[in-house]
Amino acid sequence: MPLTLTLLGDFVMKKVVLFAVFLMLCSSAAMADTLQLLTWKGYAPKELVDKFEKETGIKVEATFSNNEEMIAKLRATRGAGFDLVQPSQDRISSVQKEFKIYQPIDYKKIDVGQIVPSMLEAVKKNTLVEGKSYAVPFCWGTSGLVVNGAQVKGATSWKALIDPQYKGRISYRLKRPALIGLGFALGFDPFALYADEKGYAAMLAKIEEELIKAKPLVKNYWANGDQLLESVRAGEVTVAEAWDNGAWKLHDGNKDIDFVAPVEGALGWIDTFAIPAKAKNLDAAYKWINFIMKPENSAVFTNAEKTATAAKGAGKFIDPAFQANFDRSYPQTVIDKIKWYPPVPAKLEALEGKVLDKIKAAN
Repeated sequence: MPLTLTLLGDFVMKKVVLFAVFLMLCSSAAMADTLQLLTWKGYAPKELVDKFEKETGIKVEATFSNNEEMIAKLRATRGAGFDLVQPSQDRISSVQKEFKIYQPIDYKKIDVGQIVPSMLEAVKKNTLVEGKSYAVPFCWGTSGLVVNGAQVKGATSWKALIDPQYKGRISYRLKRPALIGLGFALGFDPFALYADEKGYAAMLAKIEEELIKAKPLVKNYWANGDQLLESVRAGEVTVAEAWDNGAWKLHDGNKDIDFVAPVEGALGWIDTFAIPAKAKNLDAAYKWINFIMKPENSAVFTNAEKTATAAKGAGKFIDPAFQANFDRSYPQTVIDKIKWYPPVPAKLEALEGKVLDKIKAAN
């Protein structure tokens, strides 16, 4: 081969290599400037995303999901694809033990002074696996009943979901809160049975029987919050299992509709921040956590979503109307009876899934 062609070939090859390196650097820079966030709808308000992007130069790409989908997505990728996710605290430790889809939180990178200490310690304890913890608290609330007091009376127990007097006006999700709530109403202690698989299965069999028998009473099984809100506003549903914040949104438009903490106790949840095992942009993940937990920023979320924050000192930034909802629904006697979800064993969650499928398929 002539020397000139050889030199030309070397020149072209070098250009190709340099271009490939350039593309890789551009790709890495793009990843470094983007936070891939897997979260619940409403947990990344546009106002806060815009503010974060302006302050940090990091772009936020949010994918909205729920607990079951978050777990499924991370299992499928073995913890890749996202830099930060927001599962409920009771859905972390058992999943981590089995699938290793998260990485431990480096609490030295967290501004812990911004977080309610008792809630931080509770989440650390409930997400502890082999001496390391895997989450930071973000927000909390409870599941209970949404009741239209002008149309129904006496709906103060989880048993309202199977009460014939509310026939055709009942709604709930075919998810574990309905199972757990009804379990307490039927005289069981579901959380105490977590250590007794046979006992838990026996309880689920009884709940399955009751919910199948009561299927003719149900107007619909709601699948998303907007669907439920519309059903209640339209008067199609007068008793429902739902979160407190959904009831408060309805109360804003109709004072007859409100949240009712069941006499057996509302079911308390804490949603968190967790970092997937193969997250690529750890710096952005920790920056978002510290940003969103600033009291003035968490208050933006609370005011929009009507959901209590775990941020310390957010009270002075919170809408007085939200505080009024909170005070009305949560006198100390109600707070004292909240049943806080402990970590759920994976085997029991699988049992629950089978029961829910049977209920859905039953005629």
